[in-house]
Amino acid sequence: MKGKSGELNGFLDRGAVFKGEMEFEDTMRIDGKFNGRITSKNELIVGESAHIEGDIHVGRIAISGTVVGKIVAAQRVEIHRNGKVYSDIDTPALIIEEGAIFQGNCVMGEKKGNVTAIGAKG
Repeated sequence: MKGKSGELNGFLDRGAVFKGEMEFEDTMRIDGKFNGRITSKNELIVGESAHIEGDIHVGRIAISGTVVGKIVAAQRVEIHRNGKVYSDIDTPALIIEEGAIFQGNCVMGEKKGNVTAIGAKG
């Protein structure tokens, strides 16, 4: 029997260390250490004790721990009050709670096909 959409289907607990590439469906929560690349069309939850270094490409991400690297989120990025993000972010929606740390660049806006950059010739 298949679980309903949005159901937590993966968990990397505190004290666990993972290096490499991870792909998942539904929702994944990380409370341990991760170094590498994370890919999903759905949600990643970064717990308070989590430390992630690498590239993250997800639908949504909620951050209460530490993320270092690059984040691309198709729907939104939430940085909660205990979150520390040292990363460039590309997302249409960014939520930063008071007390959170964000150091990096952010590009926001809907992705549209056939968009010509300002100043581009052609």
